[in-house]
Amino acid sequence: MSGYGLSRERFGLLFAVMLVAAAGNTAMQSLMPAIGRELRIPDLWVAAAFSLSAIAWVVAAPHWGRLSDRRGRRALMRLGLYGFIVSMLICGAVLAAGLAGLIPPMLVFLIFMLGRTVYGIWGSASPPAVQAYVAARTDGDQRTNALAAIASSFGLGTIIGPALAPLFIFPPLGLSGPLVVFAMIGAAVLTAIVTRLPDDTPQNPARGGVPDYPFMGGSGGAGTARDGDEAGAPLRWRDPRILPWHVIGVIGGHGQAALLGVIGFLVIDRLALPPAHSQQWIALVLIVGAAATLLGQWWLIPQLKLHPRGLVIWGSFLAALGATATGLAGSVYGLTLGFATASLGFGMFRPGFTSGALLSVEPGEQNVVAGMVTSVNGIAYVAGPAIGVGLYGLAMPLPFLIVGALMMGLAVGVSLRFRPSAPAA
Repeated sequence: MSGYGLSRERFGLLFAVMLVAAAGNTAMQSLMPAIGRELRIPDLWVAAAFSLSAIAWVVAAPHWGRLSDRRGRRALMRLGLYGFIVSMLICGAVLAAGLAGLIPPMLVFLIFMLGRTVYGIWGSASPPAVQAYVAARTDGDQRTNALAAIASSFGLGTIIGPALAPLFIFPPLGLSGPLVVFAMIGAAVLTAIVTRLPDDTPQNPARGGVPDYPFMGGSGGAGTARDGDEAGAPLRWRDPRILPWHVIGVIGGHGQAALLGVIGFLVIDRLALPPAHSQQWIALVLIVGAAATLLGQWWLIPQLKLHPRGLVIWGSFLAALGATATGLAGSVYGLTLGFATASLGFGMFRPGFTSGALLSVEPGEQNVVAGMVTSVNGIAYVAGPAIGVGLYGLAMPLPFLIVGALMMGLAVGVSLRFRPSAPAA
């Protein structure tokens, strides 16, 4: 047996489902700037494809979380993997056809966006089902530790996905190669789930939490699995205890989403390399950024023991410095260091905003606020990447300098003006 109350094989299968969902998605995200440039698609369309998938995920994931008890957790895991595989195959096939000149570029990207939407809608079924499966078979500290370990697979996926993507760019598939390979990996995990994971025999009632969208250069953390239905009095978004945290989350989230929407283009343009040849450098920048995020969340935050307000202030300050340095950098080393600093800052900012919102209300209200926090994190990806790309079209460093100013203003504003009430017991 593993230390989490599940057999090692069963826990490994569940971990693999979450890992593939995050790694495949972030690998595709890391490829999208090069894909767009190779097909001569406007950068704004690339940002739109990124946003569309995130929106679909945020809308669909709560539905799958509610459905997991009625339809079975293993069945929803299979559905999510089917969505992942179909999405990767659609995107890989249409991209290969486009690069071969068989269909026009705009049609390629329209079908590509359809494939991304398939991932957002159906691919989001797996994470809530995995969390509910774990929570229903564990108790107490075992449940907490198991869910934390499962959630960490999303963070690892943000490193593994971009790291592996350049290795799978080979003739004749070219940039579509990683998508086909990840589809095959997803099919292998699906086969293992079907043949090796037992049907639902839960020991406890539990419902899957709403997972954050897995994004490149960030932790993409999963939500917390919950017992039963949401409790407590109805909360309004304008509730004075949580409204300031919502505002903080929307501002910082848009800053991060804008950076993620343009960092790949900046690497291509600063290094002045053909899109396909720049992929390894894009991957390097994203991998180091994701590692910095995980370093902050897994090691630095526990060491510093900062309260949520302190995490928001220092995270915003580091994000401001990193974003500005990234926009002004002229070498791959400067880009990597700057983006890593920004990612470290956002890696502190997001837990600060999340924990601050949750601790501002009574324990019985925290499930409701957790859903609000996930919505706030998703809102940023509706317009954030497109705003970043639009500013990038005006001037290359502009989105980075504006995000730097925005996050510095947030750090100063929270430091001088925001005094949250004492956390709930």
